[in-house]
Parts: sequence; C-alpha cells; structure tokens
Amino acid sequence: MMKLFDTHTHYDDYAYDEDREELIPRLLSESVAGFIAAGCTLDRSENAVKFAEKYPSVYASIGIHPQDVYNLPRDYLQTLEHLAKSRKVKAVGEIGLEYYREYDRVRQKKAFIEQLEMAQTLKLPVIIHSREAFSDTYEILLEYTTKGIKAVCHCFSEDAAAARKLAEIGVFVSFTGVIAFEKKNERVVDACKNVPLELLLLETDCPYLAPPPFRGKRCDSGMAWYTAQKIAQIKKQTTDKIVEICNNNARKFFGIDF
Repeated sequence: MMKLFDTHTHYDDYAYDEDREELIPRLLSESVAGFIAAGCTLDRSENAVKFAEKYPSVYASIGIHPQDVYNLPRDYLQTLEHLAKSRKVKAVGEIGLEYYREYDRVRQKKAFIEQLEMAQTLKLPVIIHSREAFSDTYEILLEYTTKGIKAVCHCFSEDAAAARKLAEIGVFVSFTGVIAFEKKNERVVDACKNVPLELLLLETDCPYLAPPPFRGKRCDSGMAWYTAQKIAQIKKQTTDKIVEICNNNARKFFGIDF
C-alpha cells in the first residue's frame, strides 16, 4: 500500500499527550511514510529535533512563528543554528507574517527576514506562515527566491491569483483538510486549481484542521488521505497519483528519502 508524507505536523502539542507513543508508530506502520515535525518557538523547535531523531522517517524544521517573535533572546538565531546541526533538520519554519490579529508588523518582518537570511546561510528551504499578509509575504519572498531560497506557503488559504503569483516565482503550496470542508472552501479549491502539480505538497497541520468526516476532532497524519482525495478530484487525478506526486515533491523540496 502506498503511504503519504505529511509535510507539516505538531505532534508535540498537548492534544497527543495521552497516546503519542502509541499513535506515531501505528501511523508509520499503516498509511504514513513520514512527516515533518514543525518548530514554531525555540522550545518547540528543540522538541521537533528530538522527535525527529527518534524515528527514521521523521524530520524537523526549526523556526519562530510570527506570533512568537516578541521578547526573543538576542541570541535566538544562534540557538536555531545550533539545532540545525542535527542531520534531521531539513527546513527553517514555520516563519512568516501573521496579520489576522494586531501584532507588531515591524517586529514580525524583522524576524522573518532574519530567519530567511539564516536559512540562506544554512542552505535550507523555508516553511512560510502567512495569514492575511499576502502582499508583504510575497514581496519578501520575491526577493529571496531570486537568491535561491526554496519556500512553501503552508496551510494555504489565499485566492487563485495569489496561487498563480507564487507559482511564477517557484514557491510551493501545501493544503490542509480545509480544502475538503463542505462550506467556505471555494477560495481554497480555486487556488488549488491554479497550483501546478510540481509545486504541490500535502500537509495536515495536525492536531488542527481535520478534514471531513473528522472535522472538529483531533487531526493526525493519516487523515491527509482525505485531503489528497479532494485534491485528486480537483486535479482530475487518482488519489494514489496525487500522493505519489506530492511525495516526490516533498523529497525534492526537503532533500529527503523515504
């Protein structure tokens, strides 16, 4: 049976405290080829690395989420660079801009650019969080993709025009279970239609955003099959073909083998 690779997870979340040690091996033995444990603070980046080092087909990303860039220690980049020495670290992220709530946008942009510079030095791709901030995110990415940075906009929720603009500069896009929601998903579906297959990735962002028929419940990587099924309908492909394409794209993007 084909297995899928989940490019964005948060298994260190408290939602898994009761069954994490049983859940992960089961998923990896059944329907999941592996996953990226995504960092979003210094502590959770360290957790991601420890988690990745525990399982052969699990990898880590390290970074500071835009909601958590305030009151960072001055040496936070050095701490991230130290974590990046692990062979299991394959990306910087999730980093980016969060304009949904009233945060200091100047500080967000500063941390975003600092981490992009670090990723360029480390020769690592970046995982981007962008919420109601597409214009600024795009302008910054436009500069750094010309410098050779590979990027993916995770949990994509922008419109078709934004998807086309990202495709023009070679930015990958990943979709969560939101694309399979029964209502209010037209924008995401239209965006997916405009993402080339070679720039498409699968993710859950678990424990959040479980697709139907699990909506509202705790998500896990096995549920990404339902997301793949919806994308297959949109792209007029079989589900197995979409998983195969996304798996190959993940190998290319993160420089991994599974």
